[in-house]
Amino acid sequence: MSTAGSLTADQALPQPKVNPWLIGVVVSMAAFMEVLDTSIANVALPHIAGNLGASNDESTWVLTSYLVSNAVVLPISGFLVGWLGRKRFFLMCIAFFTASSLLCGIAPSLGILLLFRVLQGAFGGGLQPMTQAILADTFPPEKRGLAFALYGITIVCAPAIGPTLGGWITDNYSWRWIFYINVPVGILAVLLVSQLIHDPVKLPRQKAGTGRFDYIGFGLLAVAVGALQVALDKGQEDDWFGSRFITTLIVIAAVGLVSLIIWEWRHKEPIVDVRLFKLFNFASCSLMMFVLGVVLFSSTVLLPQFLQTLMGYTAQAAGMVISMAAILLVFILPFVGRLAGRLQARHILAFGWITLAGAMYFSCKHIDLLISFRAAAWMRIWQYLPVGFLFVPLTMAAYVGMPESKSNAAAGLINFVRNIGQSVGTSAVTTLIARRSQYHQSVLTVYTRSHRFDVAVAGLASRLTHIGLSMHSAHEQALARMYGMVLSQAQALSYVDVYWLLAVVSVLMFLLCFFLAKNEPGEGGDVPVH
Repeated sequence: MSTAGSLTADQALPQPKVNPWLIGVVVSMAAFMEVLDTSIANVALPHIAGNLGASNDESTWVLTSYLVSNAVVLPISGFLVGWLGRKRFFLMCIAFFTASSLLCGIAPSLGILLLFRVLQGAFGGGLQPMTQAILADTFPPEKRGLAFALYGITIVCAPAIGPTLGGWITDNYSWRWIFYINVPVGILAVLLVSQLIHDPVKLPRQKAGTGRFDYIGFGLLAVAVGALQVALDKGQEDDWFGSRFITTLIVIAAVGLVSLIIWEWRHKEPIVDVRLFKLFNFASCSLMMFVLGVVLFSSTVLLPQFLQTLMGYTAQAAGMVISMAAILLVFILPFVGRLAGRLQARHILAFGWITLAGAMYFSCKHIDLLISFRAAAWMRIWQYLPVGFLFVPLTMAAYVGMPESKSNAAAGLINFVRNIGQSVGTSAVTTLIARRSQYHQSVLTVYTRSHRFDVAVAGLASRLTHIGLSMHSAHEQALARMYGMVLSQAQALSYVDVYWLLAVVSVLMFLLCFFLAKNEPGEGGDVPVH
């Protein structure tokens, strides 16, 4: 393995003519804009549906269409870089992402909006891996941990800030402005990237060696990932395997993914380099990144849903609980970046996973229907801060033992598995909450046949008669209120179950850390150049 420290003179990276942190901020700004759009539209769906004359169910395709096209482009971004050139590909992605954002804002109907969301997701798919690759090229090895910390801020903070920002914009202006805000940022990013970013000297040779476009591989990828994303997004809504539509999609996704792996494994110039998973460190870190996506998004969905459905919080109040943790994480990530230059990535990962497991265990012990705003905010902070100790070392450890020529493909793949993890996490949480609520409701209803339950109903009915209700009406009201309490308690217990499951999964990832190959601290995490 040729690391950055052992590169020969002709392979050395050209030093940037401007401050590398300026480059880092510019490219991270583009990635932040794209990640923000995965969550900023969530709270605006009722407004979009009402304004465009669509149902609430139809408006959810605004999210699904974006995620599907985004997921299709992510794993092939490495191939597209070799085909088009990295700077050209990056500029193209920013420019068309910005243009499609403007078109989303002026869309006159839901169908037109969905078309532009597909384009927005497709061109946004190249922004995350290219940001990661440019940061690795721009910074010297000893500062790459800090550079990836800057990238980590965009990835882990944007999804938490998105719903709060989207709700504020929608309430005070219009849902169209959640797309318009991308336009000035995108124009500025295009101007700065065109002046500051240059292709690595080795990229033209890679471009010249790239074969013809793999149409079969791309077709298999689009069909398989598209079917998987739609199934994950609509599964709980349509009762999973109780729906012929969802069952068909899952079969198509399974057959498509298996066929894609077989085809790409044998192809000389694969559009998705699945052979990278032969590298144990990359495969293990991809699994961890998938689980991180699951935990990150599922926990981001869990607490606001709990606060809004069971505690009566407004969307803005629930968003404030989430956003405070994201703000603190901004200060944690640079510290982790410095730490990555002194300690092995696998040791930081082990600390992050075991701390996350402890935070999830703490959550399942403290979440209840009497939780205060302050307690909920602190619980979210303990859940979110360990993520800061995971993203940066994961990004670094994934490249240990990686050939330099494969790093662009690796960046696309590892971002792809994280995005799929986010979709799986959201779907899993929605399904588990529904199923476990039904289970706990069936258990709690056993107590409705007890003497203590009858006494509680009689006491509540007696108090209701004192405010003017008849005995019959008071008894019915008492039963209805007690039934509502049973439903609320059953739902609360289902949240406890999900947090417990996330704690167990985090412990398993903690154990996997000790099987990773060691990297040399101060060598940039053994991150190869491109």
